[in-house]
Amino acid sequence: MPVTVASFTTRSGLKIAADVVGEPRRGSVILAHGGGQTRHSWQSTAERLAERGWKAVSLDLRGHGESGWDPEGDYEMHAFARDVIDVAATLPGRPALIGASLGGLAGLTAEAIEAPGVFSSLTLVDIIPLTDTEGSSKITGFMAANAEHGFASLEEAADVIAAYLPHRKRPKDLSGLNKNLRLGEDGRYRWHWDPNFLRMMRPDRPRVNRADLAVAARGIEIPVHLIRGRMSELVSQEAGQAFIATLKHGSFTDVADAGHMVAGDRNDVFFDAVCDFLDRQSGPNRR
Repeated sequence: MPVTVASFTTRSGLKIAADVVGEPRRGSVILAHGGGQTRHSWQSTAERLAERGWKAVSLDLRGHGESGWDPEGDYEMHAFARDVIDVAATLPGRPALIGASLGGLAGLTAEAIEAPGVFSSLTLVDIIPLTDTEGSSKITGFMAANAEHGFASLEEAADVIAAYLPHRKRPKDLSGLNKNLRLGEDGRYRWHWDPNFLRMMRPDRPRVNRADLAVAARGIEIPVHLIRGRMSELVSQEAGQAFIATLKHGSFTDVADAGHMVAGDRNDVFFDAVCDFLDRQSGPNRR
């Protein structure tokens, strides 16, 4: 199925790159990746959604991939939320949003605080407002460890990733890493995101307090689906179920043999959970 590369302009003037595939026979789905990733992490999910009648729009979030780097280093959560709202406004009807980690928090902030009713449903992939601080620090530490000096080769990058994700088989074909790394003029590979992203929030910007977000989420009127990786470092089963219990229309899926990056670890199980949830909102696929 053909993929179109698109560009959306946000209210701040930043350009957001996206891959678009499929026709909106059943509606549209925005896919927002996790911190440090790119839109290419959704390739398989987007193609399969398109086959089932959805228009899938996979974004590079601000500061990531081929999207613009904010000139003022604005990577606090309100900015990400407003970006996905601006993309949603260009699509017919109300799109569903599937967001992993950072992308999920952006969608949650958009729906709970910035623009309630902008989406038809939310799928949160291994993320809730109040996550495990030790697990969060571990992920941030991994991202920061090689951010400045990068890697001498794709092989070195693959070795670092394999050591961090020992449960996942190291790929023999490393071409896919080119989509998550950029080659600098010094011949070294670095992650394909703005180093300022790690600073996340500036002191002169309005901040999203995670506890306040958890409270605001209780007022969300649309269906919300949390898909957790059973080996998650961020979301315990107890915390995930407790969060879902506070929502008006919440559901929960726990995916075995998957960590924080659920779609990458168990894509088939993840996709089945996504489709089951979307089907409950719109009815089964009719080609």
